Amino acid sequence: MRTATTMELEEDDGLLADWMKGAIAGAAAVWVMDRVGWYLWDRESTEKLHEEFVARVDGLDPAHVVANRVADAVGRPLSPKQPHPAGVAVHYGIGMGPAMAYAALRRDLPEIAAGRGLLYGLGLFLAVDEGAAPLLGIAAPPGEYPWQAHARGLVTHLALGVATHAFLDVLDSID
Repeated sequence: MRTATTMELEEDDGLLADWMKGAIAGAAAVWVMDRVGWYLWDRESTEKLHEEFVARVDGLDPAHVVANRVADAVGRPLSPKQPHPAGVAVHYGIGMGPAMAYAALRRDLPEIAAGRGLLYGLGLFLAVDEGAAPLLGIAAPPGEYPWQAHARGLVTHLALGVATHAFLDVLDSID
């Protein structure tokens, strides 16, 4: 016989499974996002890449700014400052955390899954790249970057969103 406690445990198992799927899908989607970003980066003009580099906080991407600040705070400076496994771990963590939430919420709030991840990717781009990162001082204000950096960021985050959704669909199919 199913009791209220049994049903609560089943719901908790479902939430834990969604979080695990989200972490896996998020990590895989960050990998996809990076490939799209590097493809676009390799086709960008040297002048615009230089403008972007000059705008960056300490010349680092935001994940490496975070990793270096934490390492410096505990007296263990990173070498090299970028690329460094700690910065890469922060980068993946930034992608995995929201994907865990997305995985757990997309069934109950189907509107967040609009466009099969496109809305999710757009939301992350606006919230993280254009909002939180500059507010936290781990990225320069948006106006300091060339428009090409914003366009590349938008495209890569849309790819992240679609990839996250697709990987979650695959993981759901093997449940």
